[in-house]
Amino acid sequence: MKRVIIGLSGGVDSSVAALILKQKGYDVIGIYLKNKNYFCNWEEESLSALMVSQQIGIPFYIIDITNYYNKIICEFTINEYIGGRTPNPDILCNKKIKFHFFLKNSIILKADYIATGHYVRKKKAYFAGKKIYKLFTALDKKKDQSYFLCQLNQFQLKKTLFPLGEFNKEQVRKIAKSANLINAKKKDSQGICFLGKVKFATFIKSTMLSKNEPSKLGQIILIGKHCKLYQKRYKLLFGFSTLEKLEFLSKQIKYNPKDGKTIGYHEGVYYFTKGQRKGMKIGGLSKPIFVIEKDFKQNILYVGLGNDHPGLYYSVIFIRKKYIYWIYKKYQNILYQINPVKIYAKIRSRQIFQLVTLYKGNKGFYIYFHLPQRAITEGQYIVLYFRNELIASCLYI
Repeated sequence: MKRVIIGLSGGVDSSVAALILKQKGYDVIGIYLKNKNYFCNWEEESLSALMVSQQIGIPFYIIDITNYYNKIICEFTINEYIGGRTPNPDILCNKKIKFHFFLKNSIILKADYIATGHYVRKKKAYFAGKKIYKLFTALDKKKDQSYFLCQLNQFQLKKTLFPLGEFNKEQVRKIAKSANLINAKKKDSQGICFLGKVKFATFIKSTMLSKNEPSKLGQIILIGKHCKLYQKRYKLLFGFSTLEKLEFLSKQIKYNPKDGKTIGYHEGVYYFTKGQRKGMKIGGLSKPIFVIEKDFKQNILYVGLGNDHPGLYYSVIFIRKKYIYWIYKKYQNILYQINPVKIYAKIRSRQIFQLVTLYKGNKGFYIYFHLPQRAITEGQYIVLYFRNELIASCLYI
């Protein structure tokens, strides 16, 4: 009998995943990763996981990862925000925390596999005579979580089972209900992995106060839709080669206070991210305002009026080679040979596929979005897909 360790969060997805594995004849062991950080409700979640384990009839263990999590995830995330980037701690958590601890304990408990309740599919294939493991989107497109697993390596994929990849959420709820699992009706968790529903701006403010960092008043400057910077950006493109145009369009617009007018003040640019609407406390305008850029040196927020403001949208970004992570390294060689190539991309987990064209540059790839993308932010991952297969992730720096 094959033994498998499954991460139990206390939610319905991981519980049903454990039940499915048990019904398939696996020797299942449940593990809850205890995280006492900040606003996590670990007592309630671990109790739910324990009760489900008892219902299913599997052993259950709790592992305290608080200190490790603080060092690897929390500090990194805080520093990224303070440094002006918008990281995705869930992606880093999967790569450095969850899969790390599950695989480590699979050796201790002599398990053949680990498993999670992610909605994603894994398939074995052969490439140039070598066995590889491919990652595909879930059948339930609304619940697909492949984006969050974009940094997994071949060994992690080889050792992991994803029982929910062929199911939709409704089916999972029905399975939980038919088995009378205590969390069958429990709502899905939301928010950043170590904050739950707490707003990140609130958390950053409390963090800065704990470090005795005072609030720093700065200008909020409104940039008009017809700013000369936008007109100049496209007038200069005539007569350039494709790569020259891509290089030009991939560069961020550099705003100056003289390009707009001051309409208010904020308490610190690190409390905001590109595309953000709330928190600026400015009224009396004809449309909502959105953050289009942040100047950390001068502590200035540049904003635009309306969700269709040109400063919110970019069509081209450049990713250096060292910031591209391939699920299987030889995929890079294939794309180099087909250059340019049309594939799909996501800049956020719930986003539908966006058609892009990849162009090979001297030091990396240009990603041209056929539909301009809203609020692409430094620190984000752009995840690349060929049809439904996840092939790479790109860290935008």
